[in-house]
Formats: sequence, C-alpha cells, structure tokens
Amino acid sequence: MGVWQVPSDLVARSRFTVSPMAETVGALKALRHPKVPWEQAWRRPHVDAFREMLAARPVVRALVEASFGLRWVADFLTIAPASADPTFAGELTAVERLSDERIRADLRATRPGPLAAELLADGLTGQVVELLDWIWTHTVAPEWPERERRLRADIVARTAALSTRGLAGAIVDINRNVRWLGDGRLQVNDYPEPPLSLHAAEQLVFLPAHCRRGWVVWDAPARFGMVYPARGILVDPTSPAPGGLARLIGANRAGILARLEAPLSTSQLVVVTGLSLGTVSDHLRVLLDAGAVAKRRSGREVLYWRTPLGTALVDGE
Repeated sequence: MGVWQVPSDLVARSRFTVSPMAETVGALKALRHPKVPWEQAWRRPHVDAFREMLAARPVVRALVEASFGLRWVADFLTIAPASADPTFAGELTAVERLSDERIRADLRATRPGPLAAELLADGLTGQVVELLDWIWTHTVAPEWPERERRLRADIVARTAALSTRGLAGAIVDINRNVRWLGDGRLQVNDYPEPPLSLHAAEQLVFLPAHCRRGWVVWDAPARFGMVYPARGILVDPTSPAPGGLARLIGANRAGILARLEAPLSTSQLVVVTGLSLGTVSDHLRVLLDAGAVAKRRSGREVLYWRTPLGTALVDGE
C-alpha cells in the first residue's frame, strides 16, 4: 500500500473534510498508549474512567488490545467517510453494518495469531460500537467545538494551497512519509507493498485530526483517504497562553502568539480564536512590529509563526 495510483479526475475531486470518527480513533490511540507530551497531558483527566470501563468490559478490553498492531490499525476503525460532511452517528452506522466475522477477520489481519477467547462470541460488532460510542461521548464530544475549530482552520489553509499549488502543495507537510510523486502516484506510507490502483475509486479525502501520526482510511473499492495531524493541535484550548504573558500584552494577543508554534494563516487564526479578521490582523501587526512573529506568503495566504523572541515569551512563564 505504499503508493496509490490516482487518476487525474480523482485528484480533481479530492477534498479536505472533518471526520468525527477519525477524532474518536485518535483519542482511543492516545488513551491506549500516549507517545508524546501533549497526548499524555490530554489523557490524564480521562484515563481512570477509561480503565474502569475496560475493567468492566472484558470483550472491549480484548478488542482494544487486538485492534492495534505495530504498524497497522484494524480496518473497521479506518472506514473512509461516505458523506462530504460526516457526523459521528453516520460514521458509526457504517461500523454497525459490519458482521462479527468481518470484525474478526480485520483483527486477524492486524495482529496475526489466535484471537482471545473473548473475541469469539457473538455480538462482537456491538462491542466495537459501544467502545467507539464511549470514547466519543466521554472524551471527544465535550471538546468538539474547540477541536472542530482547529480542524477547520487547518482545512482553510490547505484548501487555499490546493487551489494555487495543487495536491502536492496542499499535502506537502502532512506526514514525513506522504508525498505526491508525480505521474498520478501518491505515496501514503513507507510500507514495501505493490502500488494500489484507485482507478475505480469515487472519492479521495484528507482528514485532519488530533493525532501524533496519521493513518490511511478506505472502503474499497469506492472510497480512500488519509488522516493526518492537524496544525495547531498542541495548543491547550483552556489556557492558550501563560497568565503572565496575557497580563503583559493582553489575553487575545497572547493567545495568538501561543498558537503560532506552527505557521498559521490569518484565516486559520480567525477560526481558532473566534476573533474577527480585523482584530486578528491588528494583533498580528503589533506582534510583527515587536519582532515576536515572522511572516511569509504561501500562495494566496500569508503564514505567521513565532520568532525565537516570541517563543521565549511564551515559554518564559
């Protein structure tokens, strides 16, 4: 699966969209095995309830353990969304339609070897649905407005890049193993697999998510796509800037500076902060004049990011 052969008409129909299910799977991955500091910090208030849920549901506990291999996620967790603007309920319905045997086949493909005894009983699909619904309800849904703002901010910038620089420019930084190779070839990972033709596919989607690394999604032969880490996911939504910095330069200006660890456009900052375009532009002008922020043009967008001085201000609390 390392390279997808993508026809030009499918490239033209490709799109960026938000997937609540991708967010849910990303949250499950972080709850199970956080690998970076921001995942560990996010997991902390949720992990006790997660462990209690697993302790009370041995089948779900076995499912979680079996659904993640060294380099693969079980396919029933990576179904490409069918809708242009998917909802969690709609994406969950796609999982509900799967048979128990399909779930077991996906688990065996993910982690070869005998399945745990708990996974051999009837009703396995229902257990998957309960797991995903618990993760969504208890960890993702309460944060959804802020999460969605970040995801749509990423899409704003990438859609602009798509219109000016094509698919290669829009996905240039979504993953170190993802790149447009030209001649209809899209590298999606570094797995040593034969190229996969997408000439019968109807849909190619790119899904930003709160995750450390992305993964492919598909519902062959019609739908394919990939999840990738959204820009700006390291920012704490409840405390976007150090308190001392907010008192020094103002809460909104400090919040903008804190969010510029990675380059963001004015449009992205408007979505993420909820401030007006004029207010964001005014704050950026002050930060530029102070030397805390730098900028450069990228297609039709102007991207802003913190300078060493800006980083020192944010980190100096």
